[in-house]
Amino acid sequence: MSRGFSIELYFDPALENQVLKAWNVLARRQISTQLIEIESRPHITLFSSPVLDPAKLESVVKSFASKQEPLALSFSSIGTFPNEKNVLFLAPAPTMALLQFQAQLCEAVKKEGIEIGEEFKADAWIPYCPVAQEVPKTRMAEAFCVLRELKLPVSGYAMDIGVVEFSPVREHFSFGLGNSGDA
Repeated sequence: MSRGFSIELYFDPALENQVLKAWNVLARRQISTQLIEIESRPHITLFSSPVLDPAKLESVVKSFASKQEPLALSFSSIGTFPNEKNVLFLAPAPTMALLQFQAQLCEAVKKEGIEIGEEFKADAWIPYCPVAQEVPKTRMAEAFCVLRELKLPVSGYAMDIGVVEFSPVREHFSFGLGNSGDA
């Protein structure tokens, strides 16, 4: 059963592999396997909604992606949110280019009559790439120590944007940045 929809920003293969390395180390240590189990892909969530018609967004996302260039990213820190989901993430440097990219996408989505939740508004959005979800509280410190061994920063480019349904994750479509065709 679907729990929601997201518009996600995907990375170049080298950066994606760095994130996957973190997922795999945490899985081998039996700290968290959820992102692997739900068949997620390393990403930054640009927008999410519990209810969405992906078909309504396809032309908007395709048009938006075609007008963008690959976006430089540098994951420079490790973080978590103060809630019960026990998510650990890599945080990209919040560059003006990244913040504007997300704000412009949300404006395009809003023009389609889709409501933008508070956490995705320009003055509240926190960019992050999840590396573990539902980490047991008793293992959070260990997970942080494992992630500190990653040798941050890890840098690369955002290359694609896609719409997914979760959970499990099922991609509806994705488009390469700066391209007019499918990714």
